[in-house]
Amino acid sequence: MTLLGVFTSAFLVGFSGAMMPGPMLGVTIHGSLKKGYIAGPQVVLGHGILELILLFAMTLGLKDFFANATVAGYIGVIGGLYLVWMGYGMIKSSIQRTISLENHDVGRFEGKSLILAGGVVSATNPYFILWWATTGIELVRQSYNLGLVGILLFFIGHIFADFAWYSAISTAFSRGKNLMSDAIYRRLILLLGLFIIGFSTYFIRNGWIVLIRR
Repeated sequence: MTLLGVFTSAFLVGFSGAMMPGPMLGVTIHGSLKKGYIAGPQVVLGHGILELILLFAMTLGLKDFFANATVAGYIGVIGGLYLVWMGYGMIKSSIQRTISLENHDVGRFEGKSLILAGGVVSATNPYFILWWATTGIELVRQSYNLGLVGILLFFIGHIFADFAWYSAISTAFSRGKNLMSDAIYRRLILLLGLFIIGFSTYFIRNGWIVLIRR
């Protein structure tokens, strides 16, 4: 994978995850009604700090782990299968119309620091943990093959996706307007779901090749 490929894949995969309804969306929408457009960047800052710490730990602590061909192969296959499951869920939710920008839960973070909330709702979200244990670790492994520049571009692309989406959400809701209709939102989710499934074949294929050659 090239440096441009690392940035692009990190952005698109990250954007797909960011657009799915969850605790971060709820905190962002609720916060934007009180604090305005700044809510999105604040939530993403907390989320990003957590991811930066995680990325730093993975890069330093998993050097030998990444170098093992067998491990690399299994990570690729498992990460790809997780992307298939993620993409299928996005497509299914879009077709069945079970997702909406209005469906959100602020949880326990009403009135609290949005930066703190962004980190806490991420750390306690099982999907966040599962993503980093499968797809995330494979993207980091591929980025690591290109050196520190690859890791940096991965993080920039990934966090920029979150920043772009949640900033748009907080700006729109702070002005009392809908960012987009649910119909358009579901179409975007459908398209991103198709992309995710297509991208999963890259992970699975590369992982499988490594395993059969070992």
